Amino acid sequence: MKKVGIIRCQQVEDMCPGTTDFKVAAQGKLGFEHTGPVEIVGFVSCGGCPGKRAVPRAQLMVDRGAEIIAFASCISKGNPIGMACPHFEEIKDAVIRKIGTDIEILEYTH
Repeated sequence: MKKVGIIRCQQVEDMCPGTTDFKVAAQGKLGFEHTGPVEIVGFVSCGGCPGKRAVPRAQLMVDRGAEIIAFASCISKGNPIGMACPHFEEIKDAVIRKIGTDIEILEYTH
């Protein structure tokens, strides 16, 4: 079973406990369909706009065993507020530059 670290939107924390992220990760569904069930080793926020803390937080989760970094759907798809993060592509690119290409990146969870 692979290990995943999930980065979510800080602005959504007070509306969403991450239940669906945990559920689909454990079941290996939706964003995790090709990986199968995964173990969550970290569930952190981006740190607030514009998401600069996502980079060191992604590195921390990799240092603690994450083989996959997943961006929660609140960042990439805008669930549940209906507005995706305007900084998503920049955050994703910065995370990839920091952690390298050996770590898989998932753009959404559900």
